[in-house]
Amino acid sequence: MVRANGAVSLRELARVVQTSEVTVRRDVRALEAEGLLDRRHGGAVLPGGFTRESGFPQKSHLSTAEKTAIADLAAGLVGEGEAIVVGAGTTTQELARRLARVPGLTVVTNSLLVAQALAHANRVEVVMTGGTLRGSNYALVGSGAEQSLQGLRVSRAFLSGSGLTAERGLSTSNMLSASVDRALVQAAAEVVVLADHTKLGSDTMFQTVPTELITRLVTDEPPGHDERAATELQALADQGVEITVAGPDAESAAGDALPPGRQSRQDMPLPGQRRTTQSGHGGPGGLGPQLRSAAAMGEGPVGRVADLRRR
Repeated sequence: MVRANGAVSLRELARVVQTSEVTVRRDVRALEAEGLLDRRHGGAVLPGGFTRESGFPQKSHLSTAEKTAIADLAAGLVGEGEAIVVGAGTTTQELARRLARVPGLTVVTNSLLVAQALAHANRVEVVMTGGTLRGSNYALVGSGAEQSLQGLRVSRAFLSGSGLTAERGLSTSNMLSASVDRALVQAAAEVVVLADHTKLGSDTMFQTVPTELITRLVTDEPPGHDERAATELQALADQGVEITVAGPDAESAAGDALPPGRQSRQDMPLPGQRRTTQSGHGGPGGLGPQLRSAAAMGEGPVGRVADLRRR
């Protein structure tokens, strides 16, 4: 599978060979010791060629199910008639595919892949930055891209990256991409980071969004054995980042994602959102401070949402 695709995720391997991720992880570690592949961010790639940053063909094969779940949930944050910015990345590309049915939406992006996903959406206006094309991720970068964002103001920025930690926030391994992402952040009132669990705890060279500027993180449920991701989620929550967990078991994942002895934080919806209760109305008597349904974010049957935030 790695030879055919260039990269593969541990979760996909486990599903294909019908065994646990723990077993797959052990076998991948053994294959790496033999020099047959390299482990990267919850998956494996061919050895030697991807030591700094994987290109789009390799990234597109990693954590595909997780990216789909994250994109489904993040799309529920976007309402009719909004103006948003969407950065480059395979997860944001998945998000763009779901935004095509939001009427009156304006999307500003430096990503050719995002623009392509929305090219035939009649009710969505796409505004592209200028800049120089970076072929590895089909993104426009450089001073032209940054200057085209000056004076822009939108409601939300949706960004991805190579790593996310509570200490440094979102980061990437390319200086030009990081600089454009920082310009995208400056244009938005709120910042939503889309990152699957394999990026939690990873810290790469160039910071794009410091933790204090991240409004919300949309991620997937970390495996039970992934203590690093669980610890990072709790640390991000302690710093005031609203954590939204996507997946079929997200209701129980809220507790599983936290280290033993820690509890999820009070639900603090983003400005303009309505708190959803069991009866369909806001106010007391609803789902309580720890959990609310995915419908509360405007999107349907993706799972349940766990918001972890400082009291």
